[in-house]
Amino acid sequence: MKEQIGAINPGVEILIAEDSYTQAMHLKRILQKKDYKVSMTHNGEEALSSIKKNKPNIVVSDVVMPEVDGYELCRQIKSSDEFKDIPVILLTTLSEPEDIIKGLECGADHFITKPYDENFLLSHIQYIFYNKELRKNAGTDFGVEIFFGGRKYYLTSDRMQILDLLFSTYEAVLNKNRELEQLNKELKKSLETIKTLKGLIPICSTCKKIRNDKGFWQQLEIYLQAHSDAEFTHGICPDCAKVYRKTMK
Repeated sequence: MKEQIGAINPGVEILIAEDSYTQAMHLKRILQKKDYKVSMTHNGEEALSSIKKNKPNIVVSDVVMPEVDGYELCRQIKSSDEFKDIPVILLTTLSEPEDIIKGLECGADHFITKPYDENFLLSHIQYIFYNKELRKNAGTDFGVEIFFGGRKYYLTSDRMQILDLLFSTYEAVLNKNRELEQLNKELKKSLETIKTLKGLIPICSTCKKIRNDKGFWQQLEIYLQAHSDAEFTHGICPDCAKVYRKTMK
């Protein structure tokens, strides 16, 4: 049983940037259940305008959005002296290795894969706030140039941000693998319990016996038991009961 995760501070304000209204509302309900104050925007441009009016404690953004996507939103937040301390969580499918490089390049703090587990998301938000206080005096900025996927990238993220992002990416992948393993186990179990009868089955039009693969005629229930997981209990239908009573008179 998973431990329930609560908010660290009921006054914490979280800004959602998500172009899907359904997904944004789902995320909002998850956060509000833990007493977080939540506001919603539908793309990166709206999110930037909202941040300038009311600075949130954290931003949770989808990557794929119109106008300004999640990477560009994060890049603009992290390039601002006023807002660069705002932690940014990117919601992504992590379909390509370049996604991680882009996350490092724009300065993202955490990746969470979609669809996400509710407790998994909340635990990452707690992690960010716990560690933000511990790292206030850790000045570890540096720049490094890397070549990946035929392109050069220059990363100015600090070491702790890089570690956070890489660990969250690794944890997200492990979480996804656990989900896939469970689905595979359930699928395998289902396949093991299902047997399907296919093709033409010769059946006697009078006694309803079935001719098996070896040419022998078998009772219908015996044949089905041999080719499926069905079990039978015998009784008598109303029509046969009438015939039976007449023959007994």
